[in-house]
Amino acid sequence: MSIKVLIADDHQIMREGLRALLEKEIDIQVLGEAEDGRMIQRMARELLPDVIIMDVAMPDLNGIEATRQIVAALPGVKIIALSMHDDRRFVLNMLKAGAAGYLLKDCAFKDLAKAIRVVMSHKTFLSPEVADIVVKDYLSTTQHTESSAFNLLSPREREVLQLLAEGKTSALIGESLHISIKTVETHRQQIMVKLKIRSVAELTKYAIREGLTSA
Repeated sequence: MSIKVLIADDHQIMREGLRALLEKEIDIQVLGEAEDGRMIQRMARELLPDVIIMDVAMPDLNGIEATRQIVAALPGVKIIALSMHDDRRFVLNMLKAGAAGYLLKDCAFKDLAKAIRVVMSHKTFLSPEVADIVVKDYLSTTQHTESSAFNLLSPREREVLQLLAEGKTSALIGESLHISIKTVETHRQQIMVKLKIRSVAELTKYAIREGLTSA
């Protein structure tokens, strides 16, 4: 039986390249491609893949938040992060969100193919560079995560924060999340209070630093 795979990346050439390579594997079937986190959410619910290859930095809804929501709704789906980012926050937040693997985009294709088969056997697959980050974090005695957006903010607040950082107006955010403008403004105030930040410019810098957006 083929392993059913979805690809999520905001760069078309990346999606097309991955699809072409994956379709050469006799035990892998590519069901489709998505260009952002919201699209991959919808496709996951509709197509029920076995594995999702997930970029981390995507517009509208980042890969970390998309992973968290997909894993919560479809716990049987395995998600492998494929990212250019080897920053500690990106890696750890993606794994905490429920990703079963994390590889860097400069990896060999054979490693990605292996990762797909490894996570299907209910194991975790990390590229060597990423494994080093995880080990160092485990050995670290710092309490870094206490100030992370993934500890301080609710899932909805993180979504609003990403969209604010991407320059969306309250009206557009409300339309995207199906909530009122007043509710968006309330979330923005709560975010600023929780993070002790006073301007949208500072919020944008914070969101980029936390890996919520690359805008």
